[in-house]
Amino acid sequence: MRPLPVSPSNNEIRIGSRLRAARQAHGYTLDQLASAAGLTKGFLSRVERDETSLSVASLITLCEVMSLDVGSLFTVPDVALVRRDGAPAINLGGAGVDERLMTPRGQSRVQVVHTDAEPGGTGGSDFYTINCEYEVVYVIAGSIEMLFTDRRVQLAAGDALTFPGGEPHTWVNSSPTESAELVWVLTPAPWSGSA
Repeated sequence: MRPLPVSPSNNEIRIGSRLRAARQAHGYTLDQLASAAGLTKGFLSRVERDETSLSVASLITLCEVMSLDVGSLFTVPDVALVRRDGAPAINLGGAGVDERLMTPRGQSRVQVVHTDAEPGGTGGSDFYTINCEYEVVYVIAGSIEMLFTDRRVQLAAGDALTFPGGEPHTWVNSSPTESAELVWVLTPAPWSGSA
């Protein structure tokens, strides 16, 4: 006896928004891409809104025009959720701080660190650098003072400071009574893949 064929799921594959994003990333207008692929502007617009489907031949032609791998339209995006309560604690050498890694450990493009600093909490008494191109610190609550070798910058809730990762620095929550809450964004991720 032959096995029964697998029943189709009847789930529509919606690639219109991905095609639109690819078109825009390549700098094509609807008119330009439709003309280059031998389609009408109206038809391509409906495809991008997932109101109609492409034939395999038309899909391949569109992808060839945009130098796009057909398979990339069907891959599931790499999405990872890290909740604050479950984020791993990390120790970056500070004192009076609770720091949590808010991005997956294997993420290599960007790293986000959430810091709660008690009154007097600091990034450390010595200047340090981080092996990344840029750092951004965003103050959610309270205030901190960023210390560089040649200047000091006071940051309050709602302020963000961007600077090169190779710039020697440290920071302090100089408030005697108020905690500070910070988010650090480091790019590229200096500790990607660490255990």
